[in-house]
Amino acid sequence: MTAWNAWNAEASADFRGPLDVTRAATALVDARDTVVGWSPAAERLLGYRPQEIIGRPLSTFLSSPGRRPRASAADPLAAESRGNEIRAARHRDGRELAVATAECPLAGAGSAVRVVVATEVRDLRLWESRQALLHGLATQSPVGLAIYDTDLRLTWCNTAYELEMGRPFEEFRGSRADEMYSDGKFVSKGHPPTLDTVMQHVLDTGEPFLDLHFQGRPPSDPETDHLWSCAYYRLQDAEGHVFGVCEDAFDITDRYKAQRRLALLVEAGRGIGTALDVRVTAEKITEVAVPEFATTVTVDLAEAVLEGEVPATSGAAAVSLVRVARCSAEQAGREQRPKRQPGQRPGQHPPVEYRPGSPQYRSLSSGGLVLDDTALVVPLRAGNSLLGIVTFERGTGSASFDSGEVALADELVARTAVSLDNARRFTRERTASLALQRQLLPQQLPEQSAVELAYRYLPTDDVTGVGGDWFDVIPLSGTRVGLVVGDVVGHGLQAAATMGRLRTTVRAFAQMDMDPVELLSRLDDLVGQSAEEQSGGRGPYGGGYADVTTGATCLYAVYDPVSRRCVMARAGHLPPAVVDPDGRLSFPDLPAGPPLGLGGLPFESLEIELPVGSLLALFTDGLVEARDRDIDHGLDTLGQVLSDRHASLEELCDRAVAELLPGGSTADDTALLLVRTRELDTAQVTEWELPAEPVAAGHARELATRQLNHWGLGELSFSTELVVSELVTNAVRYADGPIQVRLIRDRTLLCEVADRGHTSPHLRHSGEDDEGGRGLFIVAQLVQRWGTRYTRSGKTIWTEQAFPS
Repeated sequence: MTAWNAWNAEASADFRGPLDVTRAATALVDARDTVVGWSPAAERLLGYRPQEIIGRPLSTFLSSPGRRPRASAADPLAAESRGNEIRAARHRDGRELAVATAECPLAGAGSAVRVVVATEVRDLRLWESRQALLHGLATQSPVGLAIYDTDLRLTWCNTAYELEMGRPFEEFRGSRADEMYSDGKFVSKGHPPTLDTVMQHVLDTGEPFLDLHFQGRPPSDPETDHLWSCAYYRLQDAEGHVFGVCEDAFDITDRYKAQRRLALLVEAGRGIGTALDVRVTAEKITEVAVPEFATTVTVDLAEAVLEGEVPATSGAAAVSLVRVARCSAEQAGREQRPKRQPGQRPGQHPPVEYRPGSPQYRSLSSGGLVLDDTALVVPLRAGNSLLGIVTFERGTGSASFDSGEVALADELVARTAVSLDNARRFTRERTASLALQRQLLPQQLPEQSAVELAYRYLPTDDVTGVGGDWFDVIPLSGTRVGLVVGDVVGHGLQAAATMGRLRTTVRAFAQMDMDPVELLSRLDDLVGQSAEEQSGGRGPYGGGYADVTTGATCLYAVYDPVSRRCVMARAGHLPPAVVDPDGRLSFPDLPAGPPLGLGGLPFESLEIELPVGSLLALFTDGLVEARDRDIDHGLDTLGQVLSDRHASLEELCDRAVAELLPGGSTADDTALLLVRTRELDTAQVTEWELPAEPVAAGHARELATRQLNHWGLGELSFSTELVVSELVTNAVRYADGPIQVRLIRDRTLLCEVADRGHTSPHLRHSGEDDEGGRGLFIVAQLVQRWGTRYTRSGKTIWTEQAFPS
């Protein structure tokens, strides 16, 4: 390397060879091989001064032709022949040199007949290597080299550059760079914008530009965009005069495409599959692929996928497809959901049909990838199921998809298919969860004469939409209404299933007209038994099933719009909030009672009178309790919201959620039930007290008929007379004390007969020879519903009849 640097420094601007007569050691010899001339270069090479060698024979310092020097490890080139005569030369100091020689005859009348030139073999070999390097750059190098003069016109180029232009050099000699690449552009930033300005900057300043990325279409391949890594540097001669600029250009299109593909896969990995939504996942692949990979991308899915189901595996070509996502380069960055077709409902996707022979139809039929001109169709497959297809399209002026791009599209679609299948499975599970939740919670509360209602339900698990809190409004006999709110420990499907069991049980007990204390006591017993069965392993799944029923809380209240009295009891639940018509807030001092399933302590009830227009709020702790605030602060905030007397119940629900759950999410399930009390008008209720005498039945018939005529319900007189007569007769026969008869005209006609007995009549079929026992059977046939409720002083048998149409 040191010898090369020294030689290169000496001859960097001289392309003459070492055997050139102006540079080599030169000796003139006559016809007798006597030296008659000696050059300074010869003196430097062999050490002989002219006076010491002139007149002596040539053999004094140079061996005869054909005798080569011995090759040595230090000079292995000495024994090689590269077309010149390799001979041994003797230096003045006695050492032997390997030299390359050439001889040339001289014409003239002088004594010299020929000239002998010599140089060290090493110098010759280095010069030959340099010449080979220059020749390789000019003819074999893949790097395009071009030289432009100070007017920025092309004066020379190598073979690679000529092949890139696709025509002989003479046809474009003298052209400017921007003329040959009129549609090209620099991709790199931070430099002059055009080829001419870049090269002019290099000429003016001498500052080179390295690794500039230039994009364009070469004349040899006008249909495809190429990318070159270019370098520009100034050229000057040995005296420092600038005569041009050199351009190095290496085609890195394949490398750039590979980098783009990798970047596209990375971006796809970050974007695709981040949302468990089929439509969003389909849109992501279109956003990733446009415009870097294709000008237009469409995603068509089987309708079953949108519903969370698996498409049929047979007859793929006949699968009903819908357009889920589409993105084009002209509208990139804007929302591009498929246009709604005439008659299409909001949220629906337009159907798609492909004619036989189209690339999409062939892909659906074969289940494989189809490449057709500028369209590439890739199926979305998950296992053995075909979920849909993705179509990548390029404009007519763009190049078709090469093998690497086809593989990239296949990888993108494969990743999308996995994410779509996950989203499909999630959709199916969430649909099932929501269906379960809809069955477990009331979807629409029936209108009640007793109260006005509004509610909100916010589960913690917003993914599945199910939770363990619940509420309910249960119509009871005598226009009364049962109000329920409860909280099950935990979240998700297991808590929701437990909640469904409790809600069903509460409704069943409520329909039996149990008072709140008895209802909670019965519910507590059942929960305790269920917990024992689960822990004892007697259930169908053994003892490993974690039951979440124990520890659940519940509040049950019954409001009577006739008496305006409300009876309530709670099992470990928060007490309700009560706001009177004047806006005064209170939390009734309702005994807490233990949570369900713990047992040990009895439940206690509280009875309060609610003036007409009072607001009763039943809620779970998720509404008022949070990690960043204590429960007292939540109760105060709720009270402030509920104290607005002029707001509707719906507005109060929205305000409560906005104030207490500002982020719209909660760490615990939340249920809120707002109730505004009403009162039945005195004209709708009539009550009589009759003595327990045989004549009471006839008297009751007369009173009932008179009242029905007064209400304009004469058509119900016959059935009502039979009902009243039978119920009063039973009360006279089997009970003691006075009898109360009450008629209520509400949404139906209610008839109630109360006595002090505690024995409930039972419906039975009488035998042919029985003299009685048919009355209650007849009553049951005449009314919509009937039942018995127990009071502290006795029982009440009630019936319900529909009004005439």
